[in-house]
Amino acid sequence: MPAEILSKPVKLSDVEFAIIRGHSEAGWEMLEPAELPAAVTDAVLQHHERLDGSGYPHGLRGDEIGLFARIIAVADVVEAMSSHRPYRPAIGIGPALEEIEQGAGSRYDAAAAAACLRLFREEGFAFSS
Repeated sequence: MPAEILSKPVKLSDVEFAIIRGHSEAGWEMLEPAELPAAVTDAVLQHHERLDGSGYPHGLRGDEIGLFARIIAVADVVEAMSSHRPYRPAIGIGPALEEIEQGAGSRYDAAAAAACLRLFREEGFAFSS
């Protein structure tokens, strides 16, 4: 992904956002020649897919999305929402966990969401600064 887009300090244009959305396919293309297990390369490709079909790049639903990708999707949402981005401040861990809780079973894998919520809320996990 172009550094000038990743570090842009203002809201991304539709074209720039479309380029960013291509990162899962670009990652898959980079890893595919390495002959890694399909679960790994598929997870890179599918980590923005959502159980309800609202994700990208292919609008997969439910079990069409690999388990590893469903787990990474939950982790990615929490990390992305709780981290600062050049084009927006961190939203915070609270709203991130609320997003996972509200989407559990519909957008996000229910078991992965439950494990994530348990780690943060019951076991005290926190990202290091």
